[in-house]
Amino acid sequence: MNKRPLITLNKVNKAFAERPILQNISMQLMQGEITTLIGPNGAGKSTLVRLILGLIRPDSGSITPAADLKVGYLPQKISIDPSLPISTGRFLQLANTSHKAGHEALEMMGISHLAASPIQMLSGGELQRALLARAILRKPNFLVLDEPVQGVDVTGQNALYEMIGELSKSLNCGILMVSHDLHLVMSATDQVICLNQHICCQGHPEQVTQDQAYIDIFGQTTAIYAHQHDHQHSIHGEVLDKQGKHQHGEGCSHD
Repeated sequence: MNKRPLITLNKVNKAFAERPILQNISMQLMQGEITTLIGPNGAGKSTLVRLILGLIRPDSGSITPAADLKVGYLPQKISIDPSLPISTGRFLQLANTSHKAGHEALEMMGISHLAASPIQMLSGGELQRALLARAILRKPNFLVLDEPVQGVDVTGQNALYEMIGELSKSLNCGILMVSHDLHLVMSATDQVICLNQHICCQGHPEQVTQDQAYIDIFGQTTAIYAHQHDHQHSIHGEVLDKQGKHQHGEGCSHD
């Protein structure tokens, strides 16, 4: 898999009404690599995404895209008029593409059987897959996914993260995911960037969760998440007993 910088940010700063939002941001987003952007509310995640997408300009510093950069985008929210008579397949065609391209994208997402279904009738997981299909219509080499599992149950989230990993490989693209739940996305990301107006820490997921800057923001509880039963999960989803030891051979079912 080809790994090269698709977007390079160098000492980027951005303020609104003289209020600093982002300070001294330097990072590279690589082809063939999944990067997850996390941070508390007000950390500047949305502003950083808008800068990366070229929707706004930095006050200082530089953002350098690859010459052949082709971006696909999945927004955090989308509003579709419930009275609009539109099928899922037609929704994709509105992105100025052919019926064939739309069908192929839905097929990649495993929902080609929903092409004739009204877009408003899709479940949370199905809608996110349809939006992902729309994002990959033109075979981008870079995907920006803003909270891609929003409104999806835990089982569906795991399936979507697996699919996102497969997309990265099949399209040989770089992916930037914005998420607020690092413990769920851990196994689906190569690099984590923790943002709080500046880059607090970055690196592999396990490394970031042990960083003091991360712990100061999120605490240590996000590395292991508990359910309403007699065990916990590690950051990799493995089952632990009450003492935090691995329980070999045991699984977990969720309501």
